[in-house]
Amino acid sequence: MSETFLIRGARIDGGDPADILIEDARIAEVGSGLSRSGASVIDADGLVALPGLVDLHTHLREPGYEASETILTGSRAGAAGGFTALFAMPNTSPVADTAGVVEQELALGEAAGYVTVQPIGAVTVGQKGERLAELGAMAHSRAKVRVFSDDGFCVWDPLIMRRALEYVKAFDGVVAQHAQDPRLTEGAQMNEGSVSAELGLAGWPAVAEEAIIARDVLLAKHVGSRLHVCHLSTAGSVDIIRWAKKRGIAVTAEVTPHHLLLTDELVRGYDARFKVNPPLRRDEDVRAVREGLADGTIDIVATDHAPHPHEAKACEWHAAANGMVGLESALRVVQLAVVDTGMLDWADVARVMSRTPAAIGRLGGHGRPLTAGEPAHLTLHDPRGGGVFGTDDLHGLSVNSPYLGRELPGSTRWTFHAGRVTLRDGALASPEEVAP
Repeated sequence: MSETFLIRGARIDGGDPADILIEDARIAEVGSGLSRSGASVIDADGLVALPGLVDLHTHLREPGYEASETILTGSRAGAAGGFTALFAMPNTSPVADTAGVVEQELALGEAAGYVTVQPIGAVTVGQKGERLAELGAMAHSRAKVRVFSDDGFCVWDPLIMRRALEYVKAFDGVVAQHAQDPRLTEGAQMNEGSVSAELGLAGWPAVAEEAIIARDVLLAKHVGSRLHVCHLSTAGSVDIIRWAKKRGIAVTAEVTPHHLLLTDELVRGYDARFKVNPPLRRDEDVRAVREGLADGTIDIVATDHAPHPHEAKACEWHAAANGMVGLESALRVVQLAVVDTGMLDWADVARVMSRTPAAIGRLGGHGRPLTAGEPAHLTLHDPRGGGVFGTDDLHGLSVNSPYLGRELPGSTRWTFHAGRVTLRDGALASPEEVAP
């Protein structure tokens, strides 16, 4: 049986202070002046209580790339950042394109215990873009996969994309597209623009993303299916999603924390921590995606947590791998980019980092309101203060964070997964404490 906790004075979704009683893996009561004999009391004065964060876009690397991350270490990183559920992308080895692999990932997540690990299935066999993977088998497996993506690769063939969109309708699934025309980005090293021209690096044009999004929203409309756009990054992409939503097309979109904050100016130092796919864009694009998130055009924030070993980043820019770790820093970066700037409030953060991603992924029990009777998935965040983000803040196997040495506001203090403490006053719980 899980421990009983009484959280005193937390600001639920940033509102007025309230007490939260957690018992038997659920929220037993919410109110003022609560008491319970034998409960562990947490003084949450000044802390914001949010439903446990849900990341629709995480690379956990297992099976196959355990030198970068494992499901256990990635789960620990997620718990440290306030997450209670992670959707694991399928670019593993073997690729998560069969029922057997997604069930293996599910079991490893359950054994770790820090978060709910929900596998994402590949759209095509081996993520090669040639023929559909076993979508139905993965959907009807114990993993109950509902999100399918070839992330890292675009489903570039329009016929295969159409067939995938048609197929997932049978089980209310969604295709999550990595929008990148491969012909327009051959050899690309960074965003195409004035900085790439100055540095002499091959540019990655915004239209390579926008053209695929435009095609796919029309396909989704044609077949009446759900489309999700991964890591949207340009002003033009925001305009296309806004256009599609006005016409009732069933499209959702995500933006990463780094695309809400960082620009291609950072590439001038050739620090490969800033090399990512899609690339860091112009300041105008950063402003556009912030506005798109604020007005609801962009539905969610997703980390695209992409760990790499040291040697994959400590090399020449052109040879470095794309990707950044982001689970531990996500909430703090969102606070810096859109909360402290007044574009979103904490209730909006609960929506874009918990409720809506859980709904898109059809993940029951997560993203629920912090009310009596709901599962006790929640995080307590202190928006005050902050500090310099360093390697001590990272709990996975890789340290390729773009925020090392940067001042970030706030700190996540407590995370509860199904009533069990996974982060206790800023310190990760032991594996024995979180074991199911």
